[in-house]
Amino acid sequence: MTVLVRSASLTKYLGIARGAGLDPVRMVARAGLDQACLYTPDLRIPEQRLAEVLEASARETRCHSLGLMVGESWRLSDFGPVSLLLQHQPTLRDALAEIERYRHWLSDSVSILVAEHPGVAVLHVTLQTGRQQPGRQAMELTVAALHSLIRAILGESWMPHSVHFAHAAPADLRIHRRLFGPRIEFGADFDGLVLASADLDRVNPLADASLAGYARGFLDLQPGAGKPIAAEVRRTLNQLLPRGRGAVEQVAQSLGTSPRTLQRQLEQDGQTFSALVNDVRRELAQRHLQDPRRPLAQVATLLGFSEPSAFSRWFATQFGKSPTRWRQDGA
Repeated sequence: MTVLVRSASLTKYLGIARGAGLDPVRMVARAGLDQACLYTPDLRIPEQRLAEVLEASARETRCHSLGLMVGESWRLSDFGPVSLLLQHQPTLRDALAEIERYRHWLSDSVSILVAEHPGVAVLHVTLQTGRQQPGRQAMELTVAALHSLIRAILGESWMPHSVHFAHAAPADLRIHRRLFGPRIEFGADFDGLVLASADLDRVNPLADASLAGYARGFLDLQPGAGKPIAAEVRRTLNQLLPRGRGAVEQVAQSLGTSPRTLQRQLEQDGQTFSALVNDVRRELAQRHLQDPRRPLAQVATLLGFSEPSAFSRWFATQFGKSPTRWRQDGA
């Protein structure tokens, strides 16, 4: 399945690329995209092509923070048809819930999971891309765009408690620190933002319930709003498995349905829940094992296994070799 995203990121990329001395038309053409995506934010383009443009541009300019700069330039209006709805949510918590509800308007790739702990809330960002690694540029763009959204709701003075990326740090952190402040962790267990839990429920003084209702009514009336249930389950599993919450009951709850209804919908699409769990685990296993810094016990946990031995048995069944041998072979 081709993962599609709005072309809004490339309309923001246009100015960043020109400022870095690139020809943006040439760069998108090399990735097989029409130049119209540089000027029209609501086209649907393959996420893979967007990632290719960003990574190639970063290599050519030697600016390893190019995706971050694109995300930094995002404004509330860049969220397209969902912008009015987000602007008039009473709290950040409500805005994040609406992003999940209407994410099909924004991206097939991005998911944001809110995990609350005493005093802090963690916004876990996951990208479903079909690649073993989403790539630095795409991930930093997404986290920076989320940061921009939060500032639009909470005010320009807001700063996160900390920012986390699973990939390694670039040589130059000046742009990261300008945007996020000093508390940035690379090589982390997750990608996303940590903020004060009180920030989730801080009142948005600009919220207007009538305008929010108007925007929601418009979005709900548009054709083709829904996504295939299997795609929604895969996206949710990518969020929940690393937190040990991959049971059908937990996935169904996250999707706002019952386990029986979820399994029936999957059967109608010729899918089973267990097969989707297995597919997502295979993708995550290959992604995490490529990182030599991750011990096998941690990889097992990130795939939702309670014991490393259970992970090793499953992996050998799936790939015909142990995870240690797979990593040694570079397969």
